[in-house]
Amino acid sequence: MTGARKGLLSPRGLRRARTTDRGASRAFRWTATASAVLILVVLAAVALFLVLRAWPAIQADPAELSAKIAWFPADTSLLGFIGPLAFGTALVAALSLAMAAPVAVGIALFISHYAPRRLANALGYAVDLLAAIPSVVYGLWGVIVLAPWLAPAWTWLSDNLGWIPLFSGPASQPPRVILTVAVVLAVMILPIITAVVREVFLQTPRLNEEAALALGATRWEMIRTAVLPFARSGIASASMLGLGRALGETMAVLMILSPGTLYSLKLLVAGQQQTIAANIAAQFPEANPLGVSTLIATGLALFVITLAVNMTARAIVARGAQKGR
Repeated sequence: MTGARKGLLSPRGLRRARTTDRGASRAFRWTATASAVLILVVLAAVALFLVLRAWPAIQADPAELSAKIAWFPADTSLLGFIGPLAFGTALVAALSLAMAAPVAVGIALFISHYAPRRLANALGYAVDLLAAIPSVVYGLWGVIVLAPWLAPAWTWLSDNLGWIPLFSGPASQPPRVILTVAVVLAVMILPIITAVVREVFLQTPRLNEEAALALGATRWEMIRTAVLPFARSGIASASMLGLGRALGETMAVLMILSPGTLYSLKLLVAGQQQTIAANIAAQFPEANPLGVSTLIATGLALFVITLAVNMTARAIVARGAQKGR
């Protein structure tokens, strides 16, 4: 046995190694704790900033708001102004999630369980590239390319399904309506949901899949009984992540949607809805100090909505983890 080996295994060497390991462990623990605290501090700072800057608008009289802010509706309170914007934000985000989530799950299943390895790698790379495209590019594509393509489809919906309030028309031409925005947002959040769900599917225990196949299950039955139950909480978490992206999207909505401030479910009529983020971007450049405070108050509402969505996602994931134990 060499001298270095003997020194390492001696009582003094063991004590020195233990002391070094404890010091490194203590440093790592404090670094991780400081990072977690920093996140909480930043979140609290953002919330405090929004409240302080929005306070002049919160305590202002509705008459003062309508008199000093050109774009503020007359005889409307601050909550009455925020309400339709929050409604439009939630509506377009829900529509985009309803379109994107099933397609994303299907793509993730194909990549993880059906596609050959080379094709799966290529598709996974393409999905990651789609997630990196800037939102302004999606907005340009939506207003120049997608909207004209969708015009005949929206006209057909209005003519044949107009008895349903969602599709009552006449459909706007060009279709700068909330349903077009929802399609663009669905394309934007599709790669995010797909990437997360794909990784969740790949984490399914191999023994569970092989056991299902050994019992005579088809590939779809194996996916239905082994993969999807395991990935349920992951799918919900990925969907909430995509929903959070759709809630805060600005440029694509601003470039495509013809805005309005109504509680309207008409998806094919322009001038009905508007989102909080797009309204802030549209009104901020020419807003006076009270107008800026009003816009920050709407941003505070969006902050609360997004926080509620994230907390819901965490609760769903935690409940799924408890059921899986």
